Amino acid sequence: MTHFDTIVIGGGPAGMMASISAGYYGQKVLLIEKNRKLGKKLSGTGGGRCNVTNNGTLDDLLAGIPGNGRFLYSVFSQFDNHDIIHFFEENGVALKVEDHGRVFPVTDKSQTIIRALAAKIQETGGTVLTNTEVISVKKKDGLFQIKSKDAAFTCQKLIVTTGGKSYPSTGSTGFGHEIARHFKLEVTPLEAAESPLLTNFPHKALQGISLDDITLSCGKHHMTHDLLFTHFGLSGPAALRLSSFVSGGETANLDFLPQMTSADLLSYFQENREKSCKNALKGLIPERVADFLTADLPDKIKHLSPSQRQELADKLKKLPIKITGKMSLAKSFVTKGGVELKEIDPKTLESKKVPGLHFAGEVLDINAHTGGFNITAALCTGWVAGSSSL
Repeated sequence: MTHFDTIVIGGGPAGMMASISAGYYGQKVLLIEKNRKLGKKLSGTGGGRCNVTNNGTLDDLLAGIPGNGRFLYSVFSQFDNHDIIHFFEENGVALKVEDHGRVFPVTDKSQTIIRALAAKIQETGGTVLTNTEVISVKKKDGLFQIKSKDAAFTCQKLIVTTGGKSYPSTGSTGFGHEIARHFKLEVTPLEAAESPLLTNFPHKALQGISLDDITLSCGKHHMTHDLLFTHFGLSGPAALRLSSFVSGGETANLDFLPQMTSADLLSYFQENREKSCKNALKGLIPERVADFLTADLPDKIKHLSPSQRQELADKLKKLPIKITGKMSLAKSFVTKGGVELKEIDPKTLESKKVPGLHFAGEVLDINAHTGGFNITAALCTGWVAGSSSL
C-alpha cells in the first residue's frame, strides 16, 4: 500500500482546494477523482463561465448561504471570498465583477479556473489520480485504508469532498455520505435546493421571457434577482433561491417592479392615460408580459375603471403563481442536507468521532445560492480542511 499524509476523495472545487492547502502546509497529498478530468461539475457552472465567488461582505456571504451558513463563521475567519479572489489573481487568473457581486474569470471560461487549480496542486507537490473510483474506505491501526479497483493507499488524514447528489452525471452519487455512515456519522435527509420551480402558470404565453431584478416571494422569503419563464415553470436565480424554502402547493407572488409602489403605478397610469394599456406597460415590462397582463382589459388606460387600474397595479406588484413542485434532485443545482454539522468541528472540519476524517464542500449539510456562494463555500471549506495539521 502506498502511503500519503493526506488523501482527498473528490476532485471538485473543495477537493482541489483541499489538496492545494494540504500541500502548501507540507503534507504529502493524493487527490483521487473518478471522472476522467478534475472539476467536471465546475466546468458547467455559470453557464460554462464559472462564477467562482462573490465579492460581497461577510453579511452578504452568510445571506447567500441559507442552509447553515452560520456554521462557516470560523471557516471564513481563516479563508474567505476575498482570499479566493487573491488566490486566483496571485496565480495568474484575471477576474472581473458583474452584477450582484458575481466574480468570473476575464476569459469567461471555467477551464481557466480548473487549470489554475490543477497547476497549483502540481506546484505544491500533490499527486492526482483521475479515472479512479474508490470502492472502500476503512480505518485500521490509526490509518485510513483506501482501495480502488487497482490500488490501495493509506493515510493519516482523509478529506471527503465528493459533493452532494445533484447532477449525478457529474459524478455526485452521494458516496461521501456512505463513507460518513460507515463511520457512524449522521447524514441529514437529502433534497433538491437551487432547483427550478414547477408551476401551473400559463407557460406558453411567457415562455423564454427573462426579467431583471424582480422580486419573487413566498411567506417571509423574498428573492430579488433575475427570473426566467420556462416551458415547465420558473428558473433563473430568483426561482432557484426560493426553491430552498418551498416544496410544492404554495403560492408565490411575483413583483415585476419592486422599485415602484402601487401608488407610483397608479400615478404612472394617470400620466399615460391617453396611451393604450399595452404601450403604457411596454415602458415598464417586456412587450409579451404587457400583452399577457392586459389581454382582458379595454384598449386605453383612460377607459379603465378605478378598480381595473388598481387590479392592473396589483398584477404588476403581486401576481400569484401556484408552485406545484420542484425539479428532481438530479436536475437541481445544489443538494440540501448532508453530513450532520453537529458531527463536525467548525474550526477544522474534522469529525468529532473519527480523528483525521474531514469533510468539505457540498457533502456537508450546507447549501448556498447560485451567484458564486456555493463555490465559495466549497473552496473555503476545502482550504480549511486541507490546512489543519495532521
